[in-house]
Amino acid sequence: MPLRLFNTLTGQLDPLEPADGKALRMYACGPTVYDYGHIGNFRTFLQIDVLRRFLQLSGVALRHVMNITDVDDKIIRNAAQAGVSIGEYTARYEAAFFEDLDALRVQRPEQIARATEHIGQMVALIQKLAEAGAAYQAEDGSWYFRLRAFPEYGKLSKKDLSGMEDGARVDVDEYEKDSARDFALWKAPKPGETSWETAIGQGRPGWHIECSAMAMEYLGESLDLHAGGEDLMFPHHENEIAQSETVTHKPFARHWMHVRFLLVDGRKMSKSEGNFYTLRDLLLKGYKASAIRLALISVPYRHQLNFTFDGLVEATAAIDRLRTFHQRLTEGQFGPGATPAMQEAAHKAHADYLAALANDLNTAEARAPIFDLVRAANTAIDQGQFLAADRDAILAVLKDFDAVFDVIADNDAEPTRQALAWAEREGRMAEVAPELLAAQSISDEAIEALVAERTLAKRQRNFARADQIRNELAEKGVVIEDSKDGVRWKRK
Repeated sequence: MPLRLFNTLTGQLDPLEPADGKALRMYACGPTVYDYGHIGNFRTFLQIDVLRRFLQLSGVALRHVMNITDVDDKIIRNAAQAGVSIGEYTARYEAAFFEDLDALRVQRPEQIARATEHIGQMVALIQKLAEAGAAYQAEDGSWYFRLRAFPEYGKLSKKDLSGMEDGARVDVDEYEKDSARDFALWKAPKPGETSWETAIGQGRPGWHIECSAMAMEYLGESLDLHAGGEDLMFPHHENEIAQSETVTHKPFARHWMHVRFLLVDGRKMSKSEGNFYTLRDLLLKGYKASAIRLALISVPYRHQLNFTFDGLVEATAAIDRLRTFHQRLTEGQFGPGATPAMQEAAHKAHADYLAALANDLNTAEARAPIFDLVRAANTAIDQGQFLAADRDAILAVLKDFDAVFDVIADNDAEPTRQALAWAEREGRMAEVAPELLAAQSISDEAIEALVAERTLAKRQRNFARADQIRNELAEKGVVIEDSKDGVRWKRK
């Protein structure tokens, strides 16, 4: 089903499709790898993951590029304080970033572009800007974009900058320039800083030039889509447009997607507020990666999400319900044939689900028909009005649901294990929730053995031992579920 996505540039819902009719060329701003990513960062990456997964489900081929900013002021400063090279410093946080993406089941882009590996392309773009009279070199050797060379500046964010006076900054840096309105393309090195010797002088790239150079290197002069968090709209994305279109005289991107900020307990997330969380913080508190994923994508990307621990509990319960239902379908025995009511319910749920996502990726509306279907199917099974073809139809709906949401398969053990291993390496075991440690103290094999012993005890009418085993497992975060289809267990 064709996707209509809000376009920040036009201010309306526009069809999103490849200009060449082949593959959609998408650039998404990636992380600056100077520290661990926080849940606000990952909300953006998860919403972009929803986008790419729905495009794939709709049969759209993708060419998705994401940058890694592995050189900037913070990185240089932090690496110097740690006494290591910027390469050694950023490698640690880049590896952590991708580990966190994998924990959240975020698909990898087709192309990862590191800033430090594309210095030549950035220098070449700055040279073209200089030839066009849009870039100049300051006395200290830094290069700047001359903002007055691009009269359309502000067209993305809809800011009217025509009356901006010198001194009203559109970019923040620590370098000399002709006008405070201009932004840095290339920064001359300070003593001891990492730098490159190039045709435009010694130095390192400014942040904005990185994305323009790398996007055009892999996707051409005009992209189908550029995506990122709403905090990047101004000045970062405005600056990308200015420096790119000044050289190419073409639209840098036909479509722009921006993901809203999140709040935590109704407040802006900050360390001073005590509500700043990385993914690892939440995993060590005992929450599952799948629940974090669902909580961060359940509110549509253009709506502000208020992240709460109650919301994580609700997401956990929703996933448990989906997994229990899926298991009931796959393990249950159903007679041959189909029931018209269930077939119609499956068809309607599937159509409503796809329509909601096609309408600006409305994940909240997309969830609703799936859970309505689960409720109706459970009722039909309980009443004996559910047949094998009904199961097959609903499993097909759940497959398409999970192609985008990806929470039904239980892959939560590995992210938790990795988080615990990280906490042990970093000396942060005191932050681990006691119930999480208890749950990790028993293996799946040991659980299976106790469940089998409990089943035997019940057959022998040794109900005291059966209850004792249930309680022992509960203390270790394992829940036993008895049903007419057999005994199931799961970790909390």
